[in-house]
Amino acid sequence: MRDSRLTEISGMVVTETGFVVVNDSADEEPRRRIFFLDAGCKVVRTVRYPSRPRDTEDLAMGADGTLWVADIGDNDRSRETVALWKLPPGGDRPVLHRMTYPDGPHDAEALLMAGDGRPIIVTKQGGTAGLYAATGDLKPGATVPLEQVGQVSLPRTTTSNPFSFLGRAVVTGAATAPDRRRVVLRTYADAFEFDVVDGDVVAALTGGTPRVVPLPDEPQGESITYSRDGRFLLTVSETADQPPGTKPTVLRYPVPAVAQAASSSAARHTPTPSAAARGASATEGRVRALIGAVGAVGLVLVVAGLLGMARSRRAGKR
Repeated sequence: MRDSRLTEISGMVVTETGFVVVNDSADEEPRRRIFFLDAGCKVVRTVRYPSRPRDTEDLAMGADGTLWVADIGDNDRSRETVALWKLPPGGDRPVLHRMTYPDGPHDAEALLMAGDGRPIIVTKQGGTAGLYAATGDLKPGATVPLEQVGQVSLPRTTTSNPFSFLGRAVVTGAATAPDRRRVVLRTYADAFEFDVVDGDVVAALTGGTPRVVPLPDEPQGESITYSRDGRFLLTVSETADQPPGTKPTVLRYPVPAVAQAASSSAARHTPTPSAAARGASATEGRVRALIGAVGAVGLVLVVAGLLGMARSRRAGKR
């Protein structure tokens, strides 16, 4: 991406023709837009907000193509309300919907859509993240109470990232697969994919066991989405605090569930070898195993822990 306005990308979704992205709490007015990109990551359209957003942190797309912008960031935990901006397909004026937490302010950077179309906010705090959903229909001009509907604890990892253990603990983004049967949460270090049954995203996050996808050493990874076919996870980092000239780059990671399904399918369709072939294969296998064992003697793996806290100018937020 070469557009100078896209330096703090915090949310991204894939469309049929490209991407939609938003910046994170942009101080400069030209960056406070919803940006529509083509498949080559060139900006082809922008949509302005009718009033100034506070801290836009994520994007989600409903099954009907409605775009939801999560204005839910709260670094200082001082906001009385958070908000979602709703933009219908083809729309050019997002509508503001305000909400309030039942237990005081929270910083959050992740948004998911439940099977019934209800938005779910995932808070950023490390260790155990809260899941919050509206108690009723969102209405323009009204403030709707949120309720806590669950908590999610992510597995510990050792994935290298710029923010050490903190980067492996805080949720910075989320996405829903095109088939609505999987969702993913991300930190600065990893992605965690959960299976969803009957659209129950809360049950998936609170009771499921995620598949872990390392996202090592991304500069400041906050955005995540699925490819159109659901086979890959796509991510992009903020670049505002990176060396001059650094451009936002979309990275691609294979989805474990898809790879496992392909492997299982291939195994089911592999012809059964003859007895002679099995014997020859077994002998060859034993020889290879012996060679491999000899070659493996003395191999030592050293894993170095990355120490220190965030090195960005927004270390308090990250």
